[in-house]
Amino acid sequence: MTGPHSDDAPAAPAGPAAAPPPVVPDPRDRPERARRVHFLGIGGAGLSPLAQIHLAAGGQVSGSDQEYSPRVAMLRELGVPVRVGPAADAAALAAELSAADVVVASSALRDDHPEIIAARELGIPVRRRSDWLPELTAPYRLVAVAGSHGKTTTAAMLTLVLAAGGVDPTAVIGADVAQLGGSAVTGRGDVFVLEADEYGGAFAGLDPELAVITNVEWEHPDLFPDEASVRAVFADFAARVRPGGRLVVCGDHPGVAAVLAELDRRAEPDRRADAPRARVVDYGFAPGRTWRAVDYVPLPGGGSTSTVLRDGNRVGELTLALPGPHIALDALAALATAAELGVPPTDALRTLGTYAGAARRFDVVGRASAPGGTRVEIVDDYAHHPTEIRATLRAARDRAAGRQVWAVAQPHTFSRLAALLDDFATAFGDADRVYVTDVYAARETDNLGLHASDLAGRIRRPAAAGYVAWPDLPGRLVADLADLGGRGDLGDAAAGGTHGVMLLTLGAGTITMLGPRLLDLLAAGGTDAFSGSSRAGGQDATGLPA
Repeated sequence: MTGPHSDDAPAAPAGPAAAPPPVVPDPRDRPERARRVHFLGIGGAGLSPLAQIHLAAGGQVSGSDQEYSPRVAMLRELGVPVRVGPAADAAALAAELSAADVVVASSALRDDHPEIIAARELGIPVRRRSDWLPELTAPYRLVAVAGSHGKTTTAAMLTLVLAAGGVDPTAVIGADVAQLGGSAVTGRGDVFVLEADEYGGAFAGLDPELAVITNVEWEHPDLFPDEASVRAVFADFAARVRPGGRLVVCGDHPGVAAVLAELDRRAEPDRRADAPRARVVDYGFAPGRTWRAVDYVPLPGGGSTSTVLRDGNRVGELTLALPGPHIALDALAALATAAELGVPPTDALRTLGTYAGAARRFDVVGRASAPGGTRVEIVDDYAHHPTEIRATLRAARDRAAGRQVWAVAQPHTFSRLAALLDDFATAFGDADRVYVTDVYAARETDNLGLHASDLAGRIRRPAAAGYVAWPDLPGRLVADLADLGGRGDLGDAAAGGTHGVMLLTLGAGTITMLGPRLLDLLAAGGTDAFSGSSRAGGQDATGLPA
């Protein structure tokens, strides 16, 4: 099944003999989209936006989830029937499922999950998210944004630019973006922006007209045994771009260069003049890039400015509200991609300047005063890989403007910690103090003989680094902030005229709950602790007390 594609060539000149412009059908008008899809795990970040898009396209949606959540509430407000908790009995489950034409199950559910078994016994096709995405996106001109890091920010920026530029895209982004109303955008245009994930083969079946690769690095060691295996998967993804399509890549990244070399190697034996390949458009800071940012300067209090060149010619100034060179690279990717889709670069630059960020991407949780007078600004970030931690702390150092930078890191999965332990140990150089707390095991059950203190013991820079058990974190941080104020060591200056500490909570697990809890404790002037275990065999944090 293929969808409409607009012609990138210039329109024919107006005149009596000129053909009328082609009519591009609305992708949401396809009749097969009226069928009913039942989502298992509909409240999750992966399936909730897909349910919204199918519903907006005229389809019927129902679903279930283990627990109530804001996403479940939002879907119910849209009229979607969502069951929370287990079905009353087998007959009730069968009645619920029998109305569905297809069941889409969260990747978090095993094949022996009772609802998956029940659907199959009823003869209803069961798809995983990665199986459903190609069908969902097939009617559109698919723009797939991939990369080991930065794909959420890039996809969010691109969607914002396309929406402002009149493209009216549909989009699925891996985090909530307040400016876009969430993680799903339901437009009426023929462009679909998809944050495409390499984990679990999620982008293996996609058919993009345009693909973006921000970088390629060893990640998800529980799935990929080495960096070569990651590069091979990205090469497969890049090779899926439609003939005549475009591949927008960060030319500065060695992993991307390796992927492009692999594409050339694969193409050489059967290269044919009549088989056009995807055109490569590169971006970066280095000389020779198609799109290049020069004269990068961090701005006081956060953000940055740089000059953008296209083929060596000045396009304009890129001024961003969020700090860090990595954010400027993501903006270049969005700019280059939007230009390929017809948005004037000057318009795109203006919109990029308004981008305020996505949830858990340098997300300012709040500001407070600790006992003793220390002013603290708390920032939450999803960074859970050494490269991401380095980039986030570099951005924090730019924004801190003389304040101390404290990092609280919750390692995510034992397999990642084991594979990248030495790299993690050198990732915190831009911090003044590091607290390492218990590993968030997520999907894993084997601790591989590791404890979070193994990482803390390897960190040499900064010298002030150590392990703090998850339950003890809030009280320890309040005490240390108070001690800093008591010593009068509040830093030189800070944005907004405050002094003190920028404290970052880093990780992909429950660490995001620490910032709000710490603000509550500081407001109350007291101390408290998390629930959870700090034992080596049970380091998975379980949450906050009610």
